[in-house]
Amino acid sequence: MSTSTEGAEPPRWLRPAVDPEVAAGLSGAFRDRFGRSPDGLWAAPGRVNLIGEHTDYNGGYALPLALPHRTYAAVRRRDDGRLRLASLQAREGWEGSVDSVAAGRPQGWAAYVAGVAHVLAERVGPGQVGLDVLVDGHVPLGAGLSSSAALSCSVAVALRDLVPGLVDLPVEELVAACVRAENEVAGAATGGMDQTVSLRAVDEHLLLLDARDFTVVPVAWTLPGHELLVVDTRAHHSLADGQYAARRTTCERAAAALGVGSLRELDPARLQDADVRRVLADVPDGMARVRHVVTENDRVLDLVGALREQDAARAGALMTASHASLRDDYEVSCRELDLAVDAALGAGALGARMTGEGSAARQSRW
Repeated sequence: MSTSTEGAEPPRWLRPAVDPEVAAGLSGAFRDRFGRSPDGLWAAPGRVNLIGEHTDYNGGYALPLALPHRTYAAVRRRDDGRLRLASLQAREGWEGSVDSVAAGRPQGWAAYVAGVAHVLAERVGPGQVGLDVLVDGHVPLGAGLSSSAALSCSVAVALRDLVPGLVDLPVEELVAACVRAENEVAGAATGGMDQTVSLRAVDEHLLLLDARDFTVVPVAWTLPGHELLVVDTRAHHSLADGQYAARRTTCERAAAALGVGSLRELDPARLQDADVRRVLADVPDGMARVRHVVTENDRVLDLVGALREQDAARAGALMTASHASLRDDYEVSCRELDLAVDAALGAGALGARMTGEGSAARQSRW
């Protein structure tokens, strides 16, 4: 995303930023805005998920990778517990005390920054996490590439580096703080995959994420003769539109009805059991949602195996099967996504699927 000119629509997709150019421009803009130089610049990447959708909040598996597109934050620590937040992509900033941050306050992009400070203040006190922040976002917005996680994670890393009481905070706890910021302040029901890959990505690898304990295993891309193409359909998406939360609630109700801690514990073979089908019949949309989650977990592990065996055809078929499941069982696709998948397959792609949580409100993306 770039700064727009008056009356013009900003482009939603740009090439990855060049770090030295961003650093020079953002540092100067910070001095112009706040009258002092920042303590430093921090950045965190967006992500794309190869396979494993709506599995993270069900204790399952996912296979994401970091993008070269990043969100940058110029940050200066304050000792008065105040937050002064601005963005090169937004006309409106926000200023207030760390103590004043709560659910729904502030709103918009500032919630992701203030939310991180609010959560981490529980460890060291609000006076320790005051900040001046200027953001420069280069992760496309509303395109399913986790621009929100890149924003919260870039500021979380800055806080860890600047606040003495946070310097030894393990990365897993930093991830948890970013998840809480999005859930509790921004009102986005995120499951943790986005923040994990934004903070723990490995160059030239995907991450096999086990959301039961959020351990990760780097997985090398072993198909050098094949390219991974990310297509923006321009169908906008928002985690806060309510559809993500509705599906998450359905899965939680289904797991409780089945007597399991999460859908990860359900053996795929049991989907055909009469008792399972009877229980899920009492949960609206339960059977279809559960079938997607359970079979998607298997597809993630099968695709890891396909990469290790350098079986491109099998990997592609698994991606296409994932899209069909998201379209039919989870009902988070839309015409734009389906058309993009069909066009890719028709042009010779070995596999194609939507990525991201999608939305029944036709705000999906691929």
